[in-house]
Formats: sequence, structure tokens, C-alpha cells
Amino acid sequence: MKRVFFGWKIAGASAVILGLQSALILQAFGNYAVILQERFGWSRTTISIAYSFNQAESGLLGPFHGAALQRFGARRVMRVGSVIMTIGFLWFSQVDTPVEFVASFFTIAVGAGLSGFLTVTTEIVGWFERRRSMAISLTTVGFALGGSAVPLVVLALRTFGFRQTAAASGVVLGIMAFGLASMFGSRPADRGEVVDGNAAAAARPTQAVVVTGPRHLTAREALHTRAFWLIAFGHASALLVVGSVIAHLTLFLTTEKGYTLQGASFIVAGIPGAQLTGMMLGGVLGDRMNKRYLCAGAMVGHVSGLLLVTFSTGPLMVWAFVVLHGLAWGMRGPLMSAIRADYFGSTSFGQIMGYSSTILMIGTVGGPLFAGVLADATGSYRVGFTILAALSATGAVLFLLATPPVIDPDDAVEPVMAAE
Repeated sequence: MKRVFFGWKIAGASAVILGLQSALILQAFGNYAVILQERFGWSRTTISIAYSFNQAESGLLGPFHGAALQRFGARRVMRVGSVIMTIGFLWFSQVDTPVEFVASFFTIAVGAGLSGFLTVTTEIVGWFERRRSMAISLTTVGFALGGSAVPLVVLALRTFGFRQTAAASGVVLGIMAFGLASMFGSRPADRGEVVDGNAAAAARPTQAVVVTGPRHLTAREALHTRAFWLIAFGHASALLVVGSVIAHLTLFLTTEKGYTLQGASFIVAGIPGAQLTGMMLGGVLGDRMNKRYLCAGAMVGHVSGLLLVTFSTGPLMVWAFVVLHGLAWGMRGPLMSAIRADYFGSTSFGQIMGYSSTILMIGTVGGPLFAGVLADATGSYRVGFTILAALSATGAVLFLLATPPVIDPDDAVEPVMAAE
């Protein structure tokens, strides 16, 4: 019986971890926000601050996270994160004040970050090269499927309350991440395999991939390339929309568009369906086409979708937003990691992503906070969402300008496109 390449098993385990985090943390946040606002009367600015602190974790700790991965390995980092994440959820289940809410969610974010996306993606790029986009897309499928569980999270919140739901979520997430961590922390050679498995030998030379040459860039070298900064700021511009939608969509739909919490949850759950399609497109096309063009196209989807839901006059426009935003997010998301690995190599990938995360805070922290403050000031999300859409549109240009870095020919060959 033919043995399954272990890299695919790692991708599957990563999908489970990201799926649970998506369902019980990221996508659940908007529903917790509605419940907490109903119970405590907290403002949208307070909710925004909590979400922003949650997202600030990756930017504040990103460089240290990347260094820890390089020094201690993914397995140890993931297990430490799983413990911190569980502690954060148990704390969150007991909160009564905004300060406790913000602090507990920040603790959850630290644990989820250490056991989540950067850790699993760093592991995957070491196992794949020619099939990298597909592998990362498979991993993020779990993230999308987790988002589709939002109605179940709402049902749990309404049935058992936010305290019991939060405590149970922390226990489930902690146990799963700690257990699955045993699959991480190795390289293909450690298991008698090669990068990409059998696909490495079968890959055709005409595939559209970036060839980075024999020497991968260090984090310091990557920071001195124009591509690093263009990709980082382009990524941040996308997260202006993504972060604001995650933090505020449920509140927007329930307070301004007349949806019930359960009804809004079905809208939110529809996004992962479109995401799945986008992920498959990104995985297939990303290994065959120029990733810059795909990312630029995705930005058009983000911007168009946000404007549609902002000025929607009926369900048709809301569902058009779901399709456009979901497709854009699903296709662009995996390519953010794949294009960095193509340009800078896999040896220092964790550190490079860690430094990138400090720039990504512009989107993950600034976008939701900006939208929440303006919503409280104007009484509507319309102005904030419109400005964020305009700012996000610059990302398309940034991605188009992010050509592969030129490496000193004495050290490595210049990256080239096999097929433009």
C-alpha cells in the first residue's frame, strides 16, 4: 500500500487546529460581542478595543514568535500556546468588566497565535515547494469550515450562556492543539522523505513557480528587499476589510440591517462557503500563475464586497458581498504565505512572517478600531466602512508592484518566473 506523504498529514492536522480556532475564537468573536453588549451595555468602541488587542498579539509578539519557532521548533511552541489559550478562555468565562474582557481575549490571542497560523504555516513551507500553494490552501480549508459552524456557536451561546460556552471552547481547543502538536517539529529528511514527496519528481518544469535558487534569504536580507515591504503593506490593506468584517459584521447586520443574531449568523456562515471555493482556486492557480496578479484581483473582490454590504438595500446585495468577500479572502489568504516562501525561501520563513506581522497590525488592529470609533461617533458603520474600502483598494497596486527580489548572483540565482 502506497504511503501517504507525511506533509499532507501535517496539512490535515493544521486544518483541524485552524478550523477549531476559526469556529471558537475568530468567527465567534462577533457573536460574543452581541451577547456582551446586550448583557453589559458596552459600546462598539469597547468591543473594537478588545478585538484590536486580540489582533495586536501577532504584531507585538510576531518577531519573538518567529525566533522561538526557529530555536525551539513548532511542537514546543504549539504546546505552550495550547496551555495559554485554555487559561485565557477560562478567564474570559468569568469576566464582568471591559478591562477583564480585553485582557482575557488578549491572553486567548497569545495562545492561539503560538499554536495557530504562523506555527503551522512555518511547518508546512518546510515540507512543500512546488505544491506549496495547494498545501497551504488545504490547511486553510479548515479555517473556512470552522467559520461555517458559527450558527452552532450562536446556538450554544443562547442555550448555555457565554460563560459555559467559553470555558468548554478553551478545554476543547487546548486538548486538540496539545495532542496534534506531536505531528509537528520534523523535516522531510527526518522521516526519510523529500520535499513535496513524489510530487517533487513528477512536477513539470513548465509550472509557474518562483525559483529562488540554492540559498534562501535570512530575515535580515528579506527586510532589505522592496518585495518584503510591498507584500506586507498590501497584506495589511486587505486586513483592513477582513478585520473589520470579523469584528463588526454581526453588529452591523443586527443594529443597522434588521437581522436577528441567529439570522446574522447564517450570513456570516455563508462566507466560508465562498472561501472554500476561493481556496481551491488559489491552491490550483497559485501553483500555475503569477501570484501577484491573483492577489491584486482578490483585492478588487474585498473592496467591492465591503461597499456592497455597506450600501445594501436588500438580501441580494448582502449575499453578493458574501460571495465576493469569501472568494477574495479564500484565494488571497493562502497566497500570502506562498508568495513569501517563493520569494524568500523556507529557512527563515517564521522570522520573516513574524516581522511582517508588525506591519499587518495596521489592518488587523487599525481597521476594526477605526470602524468602531466612527460607528459610535456617527451612529452608523457606513462612513467607516466606505473609508476602509477606499484605503484597501491601494493593496491591488502594491501587489502588482511586488516583483521577486533580486539576489546577489554570487550568493544565489535571481528569482525568475517559469511562466508569467
